[in-house]
Amino acid sequence: MKIAVTTIGETLGAAIDLRFGRAAKFILLDTETGVFEVVDNTQNLNAAQGAGIQAAETVVRLGAQYLITGNCGPKAFRTLQAAGIQVITGAEGTVGEAVERFKAGGLKPSSAPNVEGHW
Repeated sequence: MKIAVTTIGETLGAAIDLRFGRAAKFILLDTETGVFEVVDNTQNLNAAQGAGIQAAETVVRLGAQYLITGNCGPKAFRTLQAAGIQVITGAEGTVGEAVERFKAGGLKPSSAPNVEGHW
């Protein structure tokens, strides 16, 4: 399964970026092989508006089944859900720690966004 995680860095030891739409990067991890790739999100980092939806479209294109992040607003959340991607909010620590918590069943999909738009 493929998991996208928002991050400020380029390794599994990097901290989770608490923002979804304006996250610096995404790490796309294949949980079966452990192989991951870093995807830059700077095009949305300073976007005047629409960063969440554009970032959601990126995650959809990457083929992720789950997104792990700190916070996700309503428009991005709806876009991700419409594509069948489960959104997990409230994550913190490093990417690797969050992935391990997810694999152990400690992180569950959210039923709603956890911040307002333009957060």
